[in-house]
Amino acid sequence: MTTTEIPGYIAGTWVIDSAHSDVTFTVRHLGVSKVRGRFDEVETTIVTGASILDSTVTATIQAASIDTNNDQRDGHVKSGDFLDVAEFPTITFASTGVRYDDGEYLIDGELTLHGVTKAVTLVAELGGFGDGLSEGAKVLGVSARTEISRSDFGVGANIPGAVVSDKIKIELDIEAGLQA
Repeated sequence: MTTTEIPGYIAGTWVIDSAHSDVTFTVRHLGVSKVRGRFDEVETTIVTGASILDSTVTATIQAASIDTNNDQRDGHVKSGDFLDVAEFPTITFASTGVRYDDGEYLIDGELTLHGVTKAVTLVAELGGFGDGLSEGAKVLGVSARTEISRSDFGVGANIPGAVVSDKIKIELDIEAGLQA
């Protein structure tokens, strides 16, 4: 899909509206249930290029802002057993390219988690461009998903996969405002 086929497409710099965005994850526990969580402190900048394929995304997540709706579990995940937020306070993503393949936007990039950087691909869905609530304001909506292996990043190396699965599903729902 070309940029001209995207209704209301606007090239520019967009910054996350945290009140209307979510960065969430799902992981299996004991092989029978799913535990969900989110990160509450996320900074994201999206730069839409003249063509959407020339766009970039950067994000920084404060690892200690994890919230799984259980204080004891949050404390454990923040500890050296998993994220080790004292040594690795941020999780970052920087795109390296945007592709359109088989009807889907793919955002390739480098994810740095627990001091390890690996290539990941986000499957993205463009929600669209629209008017914000303030006069003249513009907004952009995008959702994306990926799956990572925590072992690739050295997270929870001493925690067996039978207790907490190696695979972690990540979902992002981002609303961003156009910067002047």
